[in-house]
Formats: sequence, structure tokens, C-alpha cells
Amino acid sequence: MADSDLMQLYSRRILALTTAIPHLGVLADFDGKAMRRSPQCGSSVTAYVAMDGDRVADFAQEVRACALGQASAAVLGQAVIGRSRAEIADTRDALRAMLTLDGAPPAAPFADLEALWPAREYPNRHASILLAWDATLDAIAQAGA
Repeated sequence: MADSDLMQLYSRRILALTTAIPHLGVLADFDGKAMRRSPQCGSSVTAYVAMDGDRVADFAQEVRACALGQASAAVLGQAVIGRSRAEIADTRDALRAMLTLDGAPPAAPFADLEALWPAREYPNRHASILLAWDATLDAIAQAGA
């Protein structure tokens, strides 16, 4: 990877997102908890959810990931509370399509995921970017079980 490619991939916008990850930590009272780990890079995210019906009422996350995974977790954390499982799954699917199929970036309230657009050229980074989303969906599934 050339230096200019790295600079584009780790833009100031992405790095700014990594400094402001909402809801870091552990929920004392949660309905579901799940951890996802990327075998490619060792990044991991643990998500905790408290649910009100099909909507996320409270949320926390432990993020041990690269800058791209942290940026993705930050965008998730900004708007996850109040969202349904379907909204989160649809956004995860749109994010995956953006990365793998050259699809459009997800819409508001998750539109900041567009900052990860340059990562589409680096498939080995996709798993880390999707970790927070997959962990959150797994935690929601556990809450419903």
C-alpha cells in the first residue's frame, strides 16, 4: 500500500470519528450481549443492548479495533438508540454493499459511514468495519431469544 493510499484510507474524517466513539463501556443491565472478532486482524467489538420491544433502548460497546473499525463503531453509536433491528440490519447490509458492490453509502442517520468509502479497495479491512454492526445484531438476537 502506497503512502498516498494510506493517507486517503486513514483520512482526517475517519480519525476524527475514532476520537468520539459514543457509548463506550459496559451496560450494567442489558438484555443481550455479543462479541465479534475479526480473525484477519484481531479486532473485536462487544455490544450490549437493552431493548424496548424491537427497538434499542440502551447501548454500550467495547471496541478494540483498528481506526476503520473504530470509525464504524462511532457512527453506529451515534444513532443506534431508538433504532429497530431491521434498521440496523438494513444499514449493515448497505454498508457491506458500499464496500463490496460499489453501492451507495447508507442514508441518514448513518450517512457518516460514507467516510469509509475508500476502504472498499481493501477487502481485508471489511471485516473490521462490519464488526460493531454484526455484534449489535447478535446482541439483539440474544435479547430476543
